[in-house]
Amino acid sequence: MAQFQEVLKQSALHPKPAGLVLQYGTSGFRTNAKQLDHIMFRMGLLATLRSKKTKATIGVMVTASHNPEEDNGVKLIDPMGEMVTQDWEEHATQLANADQEDLLTALKNIIEKEAINMSQEANVFVGKDTRSSSASLSQAVLDGVSALGGHSKDYGLVTTPQLHYMVCCQNTQGKYGEATVEGYYTKFCQAFIQLTKNTSNRTDDQKHLCLDGANGIGALKVREMESHLKKELQISLNNDGSKGRLNHQCGADYVKVQQKPPTGIKINPGERCCSFDGDADRIVYYYTDSEGTFHLLDGDKMATLISTFLKELLTQAGLDLKIAVVQTAYANGSSTHYLENTMKVLVRCTKTGVKHLHHVAQEFDVGVYFEANGHGTVLFSKAAEEKIQQLAEDTNVNDKRKKAALLLRNTINVINQTVGDAISDMLLIEAILAIKGMTIQQWDTIYTDLPNRQLKVKVADRRVIDTTDAERRAVTPAGLQEAIDNLVKKYRQARSFVRPSGTEDVVRVYAEADTQVRNLFSKLSLLLILMAVLLRLKNIWKGIVL
Repeated sequence: MAQFQEVLKQSALHPKPAGLVLQYGTSGFRTNAKQLDHIMFRMGLLATLRSKKTKATIGVMVTASHNPEEDNGVKLIDPMGEMVTQDWEEHATQLANADQEDLLTALKNIIEKEAINMSQEANVFVGKDTRSSSASLSQAVLDGVSALGGHSKDYGLVTTPQLHYMVCCQNTQGKYGEATVEGYYTKFCQAFIQLTKNTSNRTDDQKHLCLDGANGIGALKVREMESHLKKELQISLNNDGSKGRLNHQCGADYVKVQQKPPTGIKINPGERCCSFDGDADRIVYYYTDSEGTFHLLDGDKMATLISTFLKELLTQAGLDLKIAVVQTAYANGSSTHYLENTMKVLVRCTKTGVKHLHHVAQEFDVGVYFEANGHGTVLFSKAAEEKIQQLAEDTNVNDKRKKAALLLRNTINVINQTVGDAISDMLLIEAILAIKGMTIQQWDTIYTDLPNRQLKVKVADRRVIDTTDAERRAVTPAGLQEAIDNLVKKYRQARSFVRPSGTEDVVRVYAEADTQVRNLFSKLSLLLILMAVLLRLKNIWKGIVL
């Protein structure tokens, strides 16, 4: 076929480095940008096949999120704006690792296995972040789409959640919104303004927010969006990309892991601050108190605030809808305890990775999911949205129920339900704080986090560790979980787990305890170093990174 001849011809311009093997993980492919040209071309091919298979528009986002600037990566987006399915992740890995001479065979295997009609039209949306490598790499994606005869739309510089939104809008024929950046700003900002109308006279101080844009795409898009907010939210933008390096000593991941503000930002005591990550799909809040102590409000605190707000509104509206919060093993034990015992909200724990949380959240009328790192959103079932809409339009209900229903309707419209979105989450949090008349300090005191620490161990093969119970217990290597259990039981309210990363060859370690978390962590570190020494003989472990 002429199509395949074009693929051969184009793929020669995007050759695969000999011996390079990459795996499509939780966040797609991600590594040093110099190794990704062939991957991008092949993901353009795969997105075209996925579009033909689903008879819908597919998205391809070029980004490495919170990774250093020299890295890059790629994520595929399915028709409703969700992550690509597990079986197509496997197709991505096989296609990416096929030797140059085997590329057509790998391509034809996917076509045959998925029974794809190659005469079906294909449409692919492509976006990129601000990394210097993103322009050429996104062009490689476009080349791949073109080689298989697909149609592409290049959105250029967009946040990852914006591209998820565009794909969903396109495939719902505009029911979810207009598939443009302007349409995105209009939908979410109008909903935010409607929500904040329900607040008593807010001062400029209360409307003020200090934002760290991680020197990434989120900063550019917040600048574009500001005029749509009509001064209802007044943002002081730091790390806007004009001089600093992407994610360098700034951004949500830096703040969460280092437990301190971004370098070079002066924060006044009690000032409300937040940080985006490099592609603006994560957000964390923080402040410093009058004594200069840093306080972090991460995904757990956001999920708690949002679910509390939604549960109160559902109760006021008299709607019997099932609400749940979905967490991972990284959720602080205090948050789980507060949600279950004080708020009486159902909590489900699942494997790390947004796709897992998203899937579980879909089981409920209202599913709130956040990873502790600040990546999350809220999902409403179609039935829940219809009940809320009917109540909002019902002329026979009392004012209290109607007001709650209207608030719920606008809350739905301020949320990007396709994926975790720092901009949308920021608008939601700001609206809730305004409606409740809460300061960031009052929000922070809902519950007190147990002290916790994390580390990662570099390994040659992360699969050496296998886990069960939503990644909270290690099955292999033998004896590891027993040793962790023996350590943990010596401390109050202590918990610890180890798990392989979904994106890179490291093993991640988490520990929390009531008071002596540093002592526990030191002993865990020693345990893992000893295990590393034992397993290094097998060339499995490479060393420990604190």
